[in-house]
Amino acid sequence: MPLRLLCITAHPDDESGAFGGALLMAHRDGAETSLLCLTDGQAAHFRGGVEDNGSLGRKRRAELAAACKALGVTRHEVLHYPDGELPRQDFYGMVGEIVSRIRVWRPQVVLTFGGDGSVNLHRDHTAVSAAATAAFHWSGRAEFFPEQNLAAYAPQKLYYSTAPFISVRDHPELAGAATVPYSLTLDLGEFARAKREAFAKHSSQAGVLERVKDHIAKAFITERYLLAAAKGQISVNQDTGIFAGVVPD
Repeated sequence: MPLRLLCITAHPDDESGAFGGALLMAHRDGAETSLLCLTDGQAAHFRGGVEDNGSLGRKRRAELAAACKALGVTRHEVLHYPDGELPRQDFYGMVGEIVSRIRVWRPQVVLTFGGDGSVNLHRDHTAVSAAATAAFHWSGRAEFFPEQNLAAYAPQKLYYSTAPFISVRDHPELAGAATVPYSLTLDLGEFARAKREAFAKHSSQAGVLERVKDHIAKAFITERYLLAAAKGQISVNQDTGIFAGVVPD
């Protein structure tokens, strides 16, 4: 059976901007890659000239599909949670949605945001981090969500992405906010360009790249991750790669 990776995000474009390098590398190595995105991004500040929320959501879903193709993602799914409102949703229910995908897709490795909210300190990113973390730990325990009638499955490793910089619109004072540290660095090399090309598929979000253009050249050379959980008792200093130590199942 192939190695399997699941990336859990809040909005279309998160997969490219934060996790694109890891997804590209996993695909290169023959791994099955899945993406679960909790919203379709209807509350975006940058809208690509689309005013109606429903139309923007449909546009962003199409952009996500194009980006996933560019990243070699095996499958992707967008849920229907409201953009910008994830912290106000039923936490247990949101975790259950993620658990059901973990139990069906059976990823050995899970990637998601850290609790800081990533580059823009977005509250949805923080909420996804909390829900994905709980799902990682609960999916392998049969007493959680037995009504799903799905076999429990426990992933082996959980990683948080580390923000390469902080840029919060209209809040320059937050540039020095505390962020998640890193334990693993991926040097993207040839994949840096492919990552940027995947992000460019999100044409409605061109303003995002323009706003942070001074950071992008350096930020897209590497991706950094914190090993947040792993089977066994290991030091993060022993971790040499996203699939290092993973036992195929």
